[in-house]
Amino acid sequence: MIRVLIADDQALVRGALATMLDLETDLEVVAQAASGQEALDEGLRTGPDVALLDVQMPGLDGLGAAELLRERLPECRVVMCTTFGRPGYLTRALAAGASGFVVKDAPPEHLVDAVRRVHRGLRVIDPQLATESLAGGPNPLTERERDVLRAVADGATAAAVAARLHLSRGTVRNHLSAAMGKLDARTRVEAARAAEDRGWL
Repeated sequence: MIRVLIADDQALVRGALATMLDLETDLEVVAQAASGQEALDEGLRTGPDVALLDVQMPGLDGLGAAELLRERLPECRVVMCTTFGRPGYLTRALAAGASGFVVKDAPPEHLVDAVRRVHRGLRVIDPQLATESLAGGPNPLTERERDVLRAVADGATAAAVAARLHLSRGTVRNHLSAAMGKLDARTRVEAARAAEDRGWL
């Protein structure tokens, strides 16, 4: 029996995934979570074989939860499951230690097969997303540029970003300028949106 943890902040999606997986005779959903932190807590409590994590969740997101699960529960394999098939997410998921990456609009049998294959030690990646990721190239942004873009995504001023990240205003402007150049964006909000759309934030 393959013991599965499901984490998704949408209760309807989470419940549907649990019902679908529980119909399989060799799969058992042992825990459900609505956030990355809850996924980590439930994972440590129940010791699942496979964790099926949504990428975007409040607080600690699925990518952060994947990394922590791999550190603290190395025998648990992780499959990222998301509505947003952004190429940057794939790269970040693999860096976080995920063994699989599937999109939610894939046929149900693909998701079930992914759980089984990852449990056997194989890597499963949505083929279209893999192709897009290779075509899009690596993320050109530095970690600090990503931090600054995340902070301006909600329209914060350079002064507010500087205070939040403990940087000088000039340093913030330099990071924004570099990121805008790399993303061919005219404004900082446009740059943040472009980076988010590519899954780089």
